[in-house]
Amino acid sequence: MGVVYHANYLVWLEMGRTQLIKDLGFDYAGLESKGYLSPVLDVSIQYKQSARYGDTVSVSTWIDSYSRLKTIYGYEVTKEDGTVLATAKTVHTLVAKETFRPIALSKVDQEWHEAYEKACVQA
Repeated sequence: MGVVYHANYLVWLEMGRTQLIKDLGFDYAGLESKGYLSPVLDVSIQYKQSARYGDTVSVSTWIDSYSRLKTIYGYEVTKEDGTVLATAKTVHTLVAKETFRPIALSKVDQEWHEAYEKACVQA
């Protein structure tokens, strides 16, 4: 079909989320090594136009909403010329790896929590 398979967008979103975390000065792998995970609770993607093989795409990522037990990330996937290919949101929570029980980020890493509060668009 000449277009990028729709599930690849999920990989791009995760790359964008990981980069946002790095840009804020943190490391998701470090969080996991401390015994915490941030599973996806929900994904919503609105496909606007198809990415085609050979296109270079960019993913803009931000914290759309942040609360005690839930973070909603927003995304915009664009081509080099600025054409919006997709917009999306993912909902995550933080859990202890051993029990999978939710835990507030503020109890795990106060500095990270404060950075998320500051970076959140809906403050």
